Amino acid sequence: MRLTLDVDSEIPIYQQIRDQVVAAIAAGELSAETPLPSTRQLGADLAINFHTVNKAYDLLRREGFIRVNRKSGAVVRRDRASGPPDPGVADAWQERLRILLAEAVAHGLTAEEVHERSTRVLDSFTPAEGKTP
Repeated sequence: MRLTLDVDSEIPIYQQIRDQVVAAIAAGELSAETPLPSTRQLGADLAINFHTVNKAYDLLRREGFIRVNRKSGAVVRRDRASGPPDPGVADAWQERLRILLAEAVAHGLTAEEVHERSTRVLDSFTPAEGKTP
């Protein structure tokens, strides 16, 4: 997994890290039990404060994507092949989706365009033939 940060973005750096880790899990690039770099190592690699990485890891931990252990460090907790989501995940996700869809409608996107774009994004997370997630 390769992380790319946009320091000029309105999106905070910790959120960019979180989002890219989640996308890598969804794309099958990170599977369950995959170790992540330490906060200090990733901070050094990205030339950012390790507390920023720690904030991203804490968010990922609270959302159930990783677990953090003092001995083993940060490890991917689940991948898309890990079975059904934890209780409440679908409802919380749907509420966030509602806001994203409201933004799209408020900006004038048609239902057809939203559907087309959504399908393209979902397809990007589908593994290629013969590739195991």
